[in-house]
Amino acid sequence: MGRPITRLKDIANRTGFSVNTVSLALRDSPRIPEDTRLTIRQAAEALNYLPNHIAKSLVSRETKTVGLVLTSITNPVLTRVAQAIELRLAERGYSTLFATSNGDPEEQKKVIEMFRSRQVDGMLIYPSSHRDLDHIRRVRQAGHPVVLLVGDPDAGVDVVSMDTRQGGYKAVRHLLELGHRRIGLIDGGHERGNLEKAEGYRQALAEAGIGVDDGLLVAPRTHSVAGGHAAMAELMARGAGMTALLAATDSLALGALRWTQEKGLRVPDDMAIVGFDNIEFAEYAATPISSVDYAVARVTELAVERLIGLIGADALPEPQVKLIEPELVLRASSEG
Repeated sequence: MGRPITRLKDIANRTGFSVNTVSLALRDSPRIPEDTRLTIRQAAEALNYLPNHIAKSLVSRETKTVGLVLTSITNPVLTRVAQAIELRLAERGYSTLFATSNGDPEEQKKVIEMFRSRQVDGMLIYPSSHRDLDHIRRVRQAGHPVVLLVGDPDAGVDVVSMDTRQGGYKAVRHLLELGHRRIGLIDGGHERGNLEKAEGYRQALAEAGIGVDDGLLVAPRTHSVAGGHAAMAELMARGAGMTALLAATDSLALGALRWTQEKGLRVPDDMAIVGFDNIEFAEYAATPISSVDYAVARVTELAVERLIGLIGADALPEPQVKLIEPELVLRASSEG
């Protein structure tokens, strides 16, 4: 048997007041004298009363909950984003439900349907693919507020994101200006359709009149520090003459940095390294790592603001795409 549920009637029976008086008191109505409200609140606490949010949602058609879909719980940036979103939503009176797709598109679909079945008021989603968004588009077309935290500018869904294409471009331009011409890239994004960082890399090389050498590109087996270490070893084993590296995350960059230390390479004299996301570990690495900053506060502020606006709309407006220009934070790994 399930646990007994305390009803308003139970509190009324305990205190001798009517159910309507109990209801008003628990909503802190000024119509009820303060001493009566105190008596009723004390009785509710003694009986372990909890408000029936399901019943309230049937009346208001709002559950005051938002679903947040992450691709990973181990990514330091996503952890910071999740915390910031939870705090911002709480300020607006919303609770946050978390789920992780682990980068699996099918698991992402299951998570989204689970949130829909729980009747969340809206969803904030890190899609497992920035291009394969048909399922998410259908959710929006059905009238459910959704904001993507990364995505294609032509997604047909609201997007609030860092401009990672511009971030990749800025990082490579920086390395080119330092005189590097053989610049490697550790980025597995193309395997899942997350092409933006690599597109920025290619754009910067093209503007400098440098062709893309596939020998300087590698997809890591994992997006961990160990994955960056292994990817760096693979790149260097090819003997492609690489003198600089862009890694798609700071975790990958940390792994690459560790490999250079083991092999006695000087950073940045022998190998310049730039990462992505500007996590704390990058700043305090043995050689502090230059990185494209992920503006957590700005992204979460705008994403929550947009989602709350969609939730409150009578009908969903045309999707908007907001891309935030990233800042390149320069440190010893590239500038010495």
